[in-house]
Amino acid sequence: MPVHVGAEGKFDENGNPLDLGYVKDNTGENISDKNASYCELTGLYWAWKNLETDFAGLAHYRRHFSIKKKSKNPFDNILTMDELEPLTQEYSVFVPKKRKYYIESLYSHYAHTHYAEHLDITKQIISEKCPEYLESCEKVYSKTSGFMFNMMIMRKDLFDSYCQWLFDILFELENRIGDTAKELSFFQGRFYGRVSEIIFNVWLDYQVKSGKIKQSEIKEIPYIYTEKIDWRRKVKSFMCAKFGHKKYEGSF
Repeated sequence: MPVHVGAEGKFDENGNPLDLGYVKDNTGENISDKNASYCELTGLYWAWKNLETDFAGLAHYRRHFSIKKKSKNPFDNILTMDELEPLTQEYSVFVPKKRKYYIESLYSHYAHTHYAEHLDITKQIISEKCPEYLESCEKVYSKTSGFMFNMMIMRKDLFDSYCQWLFDILFELENRIGDTAKELSFFQGRFYGRVSEIIFNVWLDYQVKSGKIKQSEIKEIPYIYTEKIDWRRKVKSFMCAKFGHKKYEGSF
């Protein structure tokens, strides 16, 4: 289902509410007005609060799940319901193939390219609100790979459980960071969506460790980009962040 995220406060040239022909994330119960900092999570929240379905998940922007390549047009290769549905009989959770950082941990990469205090405060919140997740948090922060991009498809009861856990933490993070977030650039200010990329792994690790989800219920699916990646700029920006302490100020 295509969803227009960040629909709140968007208008066309005639001053009318912008209509892209999609369902808008400012309908029903929503946090559409947080889109500038929560990114695609306003769509995730909308799906959590407004959809009744057996499975729910998210793919977005320029990345999509894809089981096999069918044509040179990347949009023709996006995962279809016909491809996914048979797998739902065996799996409860679908995640993108792990992204590997090799020379960086998830924490150190975030600290170099963004601001470490976002993850530090998040860890403190986890230790207070759900201390049983703290071991998984420490484990994930130190790992050199993870399921990224806020992409997942899950059985709806698991999806609901994750969203309840996630937004409880993020709303508290927002309370604690407060006005200091206004000092960040527009790009860096989108950190709630980036923090969630990492702590999704925390939630999933604990579900497996506690036996709530079996490892055999989790299926990794390849992902594709629908836009070209500027690898030269990406590598240069990473080196500047790691060794020159220059934070990212754009996507690649």
